Amino acid sequence: MINKLLDLVKKAKASDLHLTPQEPPILRINGVLRRTEMQKLTSEQIKSICDGFLSLDQLKVLENEWEVDCAYGIEGVGRFRINVFKDRLGYSVALRMISYQIPSIEELGLPEIVKKLVMLPRGLVLVTGPTGSGKSTTLAAMVDWINTNRAEHILTIEDPIEYIHTSKQSIINQREIGNHTHSFSNALRAALREDPDVILIGEMRDLETISLAVRAAETGHLVFATLHTSSAAGTIDRLIDVFPAEQQAQVRTQLSHSLKAVLSQTLLARRDGQGRVVAMEAMLVTPGVSNLIRESKTSQIYSAIQTGKNIGMQTLESALAELYNREVISLEDAMSRSSKVDELKNLVGAALKA
Repeated sequence: MINKLLDLVKKAKASDLHLTPQEPPILRINGVLRRTEMQKLTSEQIKSICDGFLSLDQLKVLENEWEVDCAYGIEGVGRFRINVFKDRLGYSVALRMISYQIPSIEELGLPEIVKKLVMLPRGLVLVTGPTGSGKSTTLAAMVDWINTNRAEHILTIEDPIEYIHTSKQSIINQREIGNHTHSFSNALRAALREDPDVILIGEMRDLETISLAVRAAETGHLVFATLHTSSAAGTIDRLIDVFPAEQQAQVRTQLSHSLKAVLSQTLLARRDGQGRVVAMEAMLVTPGVSNLIRESKTSQIYSAIQTGKNIGMQTLESALAELYNREVISLEDAMSRSSKVDELKNLVGAALKA
């Protein structure tokens, strides 16, 4: 049954599949949920489907914790990130498709600055955005570029492993929480003794992981990580707020030196209905931005991004306006993603007048 459902996901070009009791299988296509015409599922049927892809250890975790993450692949179909959880109706499944083929930076349409970031020798680079915004795919493309073009030791720590990388010019080790290490913090502590040049952290979830990531960047490693934040300024505030008040001044100083860039992205439906496209805010930590971080003036970062256009920085509004002006997305969708609608209107209006 699971293979049949996953084949349906591929044929429908869906990004996600939801299995919920008292509902038929539901697909997310171009960001929109669509019910299939299949029969409604019971919790027992969903549990039976889960038995087909969960290991005995994972089934034990599900029984004890009532939720579990895993990855599952079918040759010729694709690889899938899966979360099984229990709610008031029983067991449910949220599944996301991950291509075996890692897209390139160019294929994703990422801004030119991304190509400079993958050449950095050290520092912390954050890719942020809400769930389902394509952060993992962006990071996979960046890691693949390094793997193809640089001779480095790349270490990834993920929950679960999503894109599968094979060693090219670099050597690459991928560790999965629960199968190869007990936690992000454990893996990061060990990473500093494993001679990595590049470290990918699937998600910075807690104070210890964030602290270790900053330390790794300070000690000469290039560190990539994700956060569920929607802007560069919000990302920095989130990082700082995790720490106790008495440590925050020190952390601001550390970040002002170790943080190199924040890429905040969102996905929008294409006007032609052919999939989705990424819009990205790109902030580089210039000396000016470094001072703003250190002096707790993150409210001024948006203006710094605006004035940094000549070195590759861009606001989300400028990215949205460009996509709209190229007729890739609708104005309604662009406005729905913007937190600065007046700024977006000004950018779109200026282009129309020109």
